[in-house]
Amino acid sequence: MSDRKPSQQLALLLLIAAVTGLSVVQLAGPAAAQERVERKSFLQLLFGGGGSTPKPEKPQPSRTSRVSRPAPTPSIAAPQEPVVEKLDNARKILVVGDFLANRAADGLSTAFAQAPGVVVVDRANGSSGLVRDDYYNWPEEARSIVEEVQPSIIVVQLGSNDRQQLVVNGEREPVRSVNWMAEYERRTQLLIDALRGRNTPILWIGLPAFQSPSMTTDMVALNSVYRAQIEKAGGEFIDIWDGFVDEEGKFIFTGSDINGQQVRLRGSDGINVTQAGRRKIAFYAEKSIRRLLGDAAAEGVSAIDSANFPEIFMPPAPGENAAAITRTTPVAMTDPALDGGSALLGEMPATAGLVRSPRDQLVLDGILPEAPEGRIDNFAWPRKAP
Repeated sequence: MSDRKPSQQLALLLLIAAVTGLSVVQLAGPAAAQERVERKSFLQLLFGGGGSTPKPEKPQPSRTSRVSRPAPTPSIAAPQEPVVEKLDNARKILVVGDFLANRAADGLSTAFAQAPGVVVVDRANGSSGLVRDDYYNWPEEARSIVEEVQPSIIVVQLGSNDRQQLVVNGEREPVRSVNWMAEYERRTQLLIDALRGRNTPILWIGLPAFQSPSMTTDMVALNSVYRAQIEKAGGEFIDIWDGFVDEEGKFIFTGSDINGQQVRLRGSDGINVTQAGRRKIAFYAEKSIRRLLGDAAAEGVSAIDSANFPEIFMPPAPGENAAAITRTTPVAMTDPALDGGSALLGEMPATAGLVRSPRDQLVLDGILPEAPEGRIDNFAWPRKAP
């Protein structure tokens, strides 16, 4: 190799360097996809050096979107009415019955929430009724409840759980049979007698329609029992049927609330009522309650005494203590004090000089007046000369 010229030696070195660099690139090819390899210069390949390990690349920061989004508007809570403190001698409304009575009590509490003189006491039993007296005997329990609460008004809603057989004289009677209805009327009367022991006014709220047609039919029959028995005892029957059916009398899920807005009134099971439905049930009884309580049910009342809350009591049943009923003497139909007359219009004598017209003679007497002479309808014969 010493015999060669320097130019030849340089060319040979360049060839060796090129071949060596190509092999290095081929060996590093598969790894180039994973990590970056620093390429060596010609002088580094020829004389060595530059073997320092490559510095690890810094991770690139992830790109974030710079699109500006509007900040969420904070929700504004609806203003809540302040809690009104009830008076010590506030009048109590006792609510008894089944699960619908519990919903009615909830609606009445909302209706009188701002009335300091009214307190709603809920003593309903959701699974109770008049049929299963072995589970809860309302005629027996009612007396002790009334004595404990001493309410001014009693509200009853019962019967949704009573579509069951009744044992009458040892025999199981089907729902709405003759014996079943007779026994159910007797138990209804026992409950009313137990509730009116303190002569407290009773408002019996009727049952609404239900999604099941057969259940709705049974509720109609039970409402007729409640209406007859409570009115016989001097109480008041509150009919809510039209508020939960359509124009054809069919069950509805959605209807008008107390403000006339279309809302959901019944639950998905077709039995329970929503919050709006509870308020609507209470709305029917609210009018009678406000009439009985007077100014005590008003908002902002600061005290209750005999001036703004006279004593109220349940009127006696027909035929019961009739002497205590105050009756107003009716005005006689022949009383002339109103207009100065001496008799009714039908008793006025006929006028003596009254002469009947040709029409009256034809209609009343059947006499046709004679036509004047010379007129075409004058059929008198023989004709008279004009």
